Amino acid sequence: MTSKQRAYLRGFANKIEPIFQVGKGGVTDVLAEQLSDALEARELIKITVLKNAPDYARDIADEIAEKTNSDVIQVIGNKIVLFRQRKEKSRFEI
Repeated sequence: MTSKQRAYLRGFANKIEPIFQVGKGGVTDVLAEQLSDALEARELIKITVLKNAPDYARDIADEIAEKTNSDVIQVIGNKIVLFRQRKEKSRFEI
């Protein structure tokens, strides 16, 4: 994904609220499955990493992206933005 595409998606990400939290349990298989379902439904999601998470937000973002086959758009502080384009009827023109 190019930097222009990331910038385009970051503009949309500013307006959305986090829908998931990663806490002391880290990234489990169940959480990864729920995130994958959310990505299929919404395409662009925001996640909050709690202070008691076992790892840094960047490492958690990379792990989630790998498990859900998505792209990390942005990691700022404890917020992660992920994107995975739908196969049909995508809202975003990438």
